[in-house]
Amino acid sequence: MHFSQSVAIIQSQVGTIRGVQVLYSDQNPLGVDLVINMPQDGIRFIFDPVAQRLKIIEIYNMKLVKLRYSGMCFNSPEVAPSIEQVEHCFGATHPGLYDSQRHLFALNFRGLSFYFPVDSKFEPGYAHGLGSLQFPNGGSPVVARTTIYYGSQHQASSSVGAVSCAPLPPLPLACYRQQLHLRRCDVLRSAGTRGLRLHMFTEGTSRALEPVQLALCRVVRFGDSCQAVARALGAPARLYYKHDDKMRIHRPPARRPRHAPPPTDYFFNYFTLGLDVLFDASTHQVKKFVLHTNYPGHYNFNMYHRCEFELAVQPDNKWESVSRALRVCERPVVLNRASSTNTTNPFGSTFCYGYQDIIFEVSPSKGKYTS
Repeated sequence: MHFSQSVAIIQSQVGTIRGVQVLYSDQNPLGVDLVINMPQDGIRFIFDPVAQRLKIIEIYNMKLVKLRYSGMCFNSPEVAPSIEQVEHCFGATHPGLYDSQRHLFALNFRGLSFYFPVDSKFEPGYAHGLGSLQFPNGGSPVVARTTIYYGSQHQASSSVGAVSCAPLPPLPLACYRQQLHLRRCDVLRSAGTRGLRLHMFTEGTSRALEPVQLALCRVVRFGDSCQAVARALGAPARLYYKHDDKMRIHRPPARRPRHAPPPTDYFFNYFTLGLDVLFDASTHQVKKFVLHTNYPGHYNFNMYHRCEFELAVQPDNKWESVSRALRVCERPVVLNRASSTNTTNPFGSTFCYGYQDIIFEVSPSKGKYTS
């Protein structure tokens, strides 16, 4: 599941789920996991920082949740999640692992791990697993933390501020929601930028009328009509008309309108593709593409999915290396976004650098470009 889909589900339960926190690293947002923390429920959702898809569900306060497996309750106010209760519910598994630094014993099943706090005096007896140890009456350890993940095993980080080593699952079919999703975007350049080649996938049906993944490849170019773009990419998620042109002051005087303002240009917004397509109001032809990296801390973060485009640079490269490779020497234009209802922007301004027919928007504090 994508980060934005998870946020939308939580927002739909605003009266039930409260006190939600979004955690990310301001200094290294692509090297540290994205986290949605729900302290009132004792649950933490951990997302891959680059793909921005859910990879681990962590339950760190077992007293706040009720858990069942195959109709059998193994954690509730009435049922303590002891080692005996877990083995009774899930069956046998391989001997667990002991973390001597945190004094935790990990019992691993496929896609699931339980962590038991155990006194260090029992450490020499862990060769045969936790169940082989003898505890006094009522002294059997209970689960302190549970992690749910994709695959057979993962290595959990000791803190939120690190990447948890877990395999990244593919996007489930249930999350497609009849929308196009982007696998890769190739920027077509030959003596200038010509257009985009989008490698996408969506939900289709097999001969047995069962849902399957359907791969698509479409090309959109500058000068294409709005009908051609809609035919290639489908109807946009939103149609947005530009209210004003804040860059008109930078135009040469000969290109500035002298009389009545011209018709309003408009965007096709494709949020799950991380793409905006701008059309000229007079010709109704493509005049600009906007590729979004959905960078944490950006003003538009969580509005778009991440666009994995391929140019001479990658979307997760630092601007220092990008500008050196492309030899970008122009001074930037400072862009400060603010809505009409709230004039404050907690994320600060960004810099826009021009290179031939491409504009890079760069976050100055992190040195990454955002679109």
